[in-house]
Amino acid sequence: MLAIIGGSGLTKLANLDVTQRKVARTPYGEPSGPLTLGRILECEVVFLARHGYGHTIAPHEVNYRANLWALREAGADRIVSVASVGSIRKEHKPGSLVIPHQIVDYTWGRRSTFFDGAGSPVHHIDFTEPYSSTLRKAILKAAADAKEKVFDGSVYAATQGPRLETAAEINRLERDGADLVGMTGMPEATLAREVGLEYAAIAVVANYAAGRGDSAHAVPMDKIGAILEEAMGRVRHIIEKVCEQ
Repeated sequence: MLAIIGGSGLTKLANLDVTQRKVARTPYGEPSGPLTLGRILECEVVFLARHGYGHTIAPHEVNYRANLWALREAGADRIVSVASVGSIRKEHKPGSLVIPHQIVDYTWGRRSTFFDGAGSPVHHIDFTEPYSSTLRKAILKAAADAKEKVFDGSVYAATQGPRLETAAEINRLERDGADLVGMTGMPEATLAREVGLEYAAIAVVANYAAGRGDSAHAVPMDKIGAILEEAMGRVRHIIEKVCEQ
């Protein structure tokens, strides 16, 4: 089963034929909201809004462990994460869709493993390639089939939030090799790897990061909503093509 985690701008899937809404309970607490199960074409899909269906949960307050556990228990074996990001590179203009291939984690204090607590064995995962190569290829093929332009590969910097970054912080991220900046990519990717779920992301560029482009002096927050609304239509089109594979 394909799972979709929707971020800012994607709190529901308009093309999902809903069959069930399910309140999930997990050993790690409650997920961000009820799971929405249904079909896109002939593909079984489970959808979860990362920030809650009213967009009320800040990035650092998301119960990532409960979310991933609930999706796996619902039968998901692969997850497409949809997340809005800021662009550090000028070629990734607002409205662009990017399929990242690497992550740099700047978050702190988040529950980032299922293997913690007294008596829990130490568990190391290989994270050389944080995204599933198989699922990334499927998304890239789907975008080509949908005739939707996407950028293949970028480095996603995961920051703590909920505030946006300073221009100096973005300069630092660029020096570290980052192309995009977002707040939810970690520990989501790590947790998916720990429980054996294929995981890849579609990053939707909502704005230039601080100090870049039209965000040179301030991020134009009033423009973000319209940019995400248009871009999410293209994301839904790509997801449909993933379901056809």
